[in-house]
Amino acid sequence: MKRLSLTPRANWRELVEQAGMQYHTIDDATYWDEGACYQFNVHEIDILDAATSELNVLCQQAIEEVIRSDLFSRLRIPEAFVPFVISSWEKNDPSLYGRFDLAWDGSGPPKLLEYNADTPTALLEASVVQWFWLRDVFPRADQFNSIHEKLLSFWDEWPRHLPVHFACAAGSAEDYWNTEYLRDTAVQRGLTTERLFIEEIGWDTMYGKFVGANDEVIRTLFKLYPWEWMIREEFGRFLPKSTMYTLEPPWKMLLSNKGILPILWQMFPDHENLLPASFEDNPLDGDYIRKPLFSREGENIELHRAGGVVRTGGGYGSEGFIQQRYAPLPCFDGNYPVIGSWVINGYSAGIGIREDKSEITTNSSRFIPHFFLEV
Repeated sequence: MKRLSLTPRANWRELVEQAGMQYHTIDDATYWDEGACYQFNVHEIDILDAATSELNVLCQQAIEEVIRSDLFSRLRIPEAFVPFVISSWEKNDPSLYGRFDLAWDGSGPPKLLEYNADTPTALLEASVVQWFWLRDVFPRADQFNSIHEKLLSFWDEWPRHLPVHFACAAGSAEDYWNTEYLRDTAVQRGLTTERLFIEEIGWDTMYGKFVGANDEVIRTLFKLYPWEWMIREEFGRFLPKSTMYTLEPPWKMLLSNKGILPILWQMFPDHENLLPASFEDNPLDGDYIRKPLFSREGENIELHRAGGVVRTGGGYGSEGFIQQRYAPLPCFDGNYPVIGSWVINGYSAGIGIREDKSEITTNSSRFIPHFFLEV
């Protein structure tokens, strides 16, 4: 694993916009950054692929443990929604995607930092945008990236008679364009789709159905909107009563919660891809990261280590915290990368890399493309 400095393509903004990425610059700072890239060899890619598949298996087993040992309160799942989650798991409701965030420098086993199992973003750039970059910049190299193909395969399996509504909250360009990319993959496979915002979803009390902006029935809802927010919406109490399919399914409430990290560690202590983790009533010794159960985009994170504490702001934390052993991120020329390894339709599908000058990755951390060589 190496970090290489590059000269960006002369018209890179136009090129990434043509690929559908309209948010390449955030707050006047470069988000899509092709002034550098990461190089791997095929052996390293095999390690990432295997670790991702292994972590996916461990997480499936962790769901069974939560249900069997009734750990829902540990994860702050409201009691009224517990049967909803269990039913979704027992029915084997399909999952479209998820992203494991890994700490790794190319040596030893990759370590799981967290699982973005419900509303992962950086999908468009990990899929088609960095692939087109590869074709232009390193046409003879390869890339750990079958994301687009696996998304298309997922929709090939989707029932033709079930149209899909794609929704996100209004006001976020990144969420909107990631949602639109996913909608486009469904359209490419001949599905009927609609777009709407979460704010436009309603409940028809007469027919007992969720409806969209034009009162059309929503049969399947892809929502780039966290489950813990969904159940608090005005329509949230009707979710367990509905026959509407959701992507991601209700059982993803368990895996998108940081509380799954101490559960995994308790089940699989000393597993090479896991870091020691605990709930706060059983604190860790030594250096650790303190994370809210529901935190996103690096908010309300505390890095505790000898010499002080580094904190980020935000609105999370009232739900409780977990602690995770501090694992130093690799540092390349003052940059700290986190590898996001994607699972699509249950299969390891490729990686995207975010990096920052800080060890805490936030929504403004840069996306850096990658490639690998066969030799």
